Amino acid sequence: MKSLTKAFIILVMISLVGFTYIANEEVMTEPVNNSEIVNVNDDESLTKTSLVEFIDKGTMKASWYGPRFHGRLTANGEVYDQMAFTAAHKKLKFGTILRITNPTNNKSVIVRINDRGPFTLGRQLDLSKAAAMELEMIAKGVARLKVEEITIKGINLPVVTLN
Repeated sequence: MKSLTKAFIILVMISLVGFTYIANEEVMTEPVNNSEIVNVNDDESLTKTSLVEFIDKGTMKASWYGPRFHGRLTANGEVYDQMAFTAAHKKLKFGTILRITNPTNNKSVIVRINDRGPFTLGRQLDLSKAAAMELEMIAKGVARLKVEEITIKGINLPVVTLN
């Protein structure tokens, strides 16, 4: 479980900060005196590219679940913790990481799919209580939320799996 937590924390940090690299560096043809300051010409392009991608999954009608399921097993075999940032979806792979944004207040959370559901007609996503609290949708119970899948270029999801 510790490796699962570490992997999730690392993915969250990557998604918030991102990795960058500089491309299109030109090789200097003239020797430079160590005391000189070298300026980059305006026409040179230094490009930053993120390894983190946000794939738009559209808007989903979401609800939340908590106390009644707290401590029970989820569909992937974990013990459900209502205060963890997790979610249930009918088809997304376990371990899929999503950024969920509430368009009414622009608050976002990052959750990991670890369960199946919701099983109420017309809903596509069930969030943990902690995620719903952060998005300020507890009182309303149901909200239309923007959903983006977070991927890292060159790494196949799910990023984290249980052994």
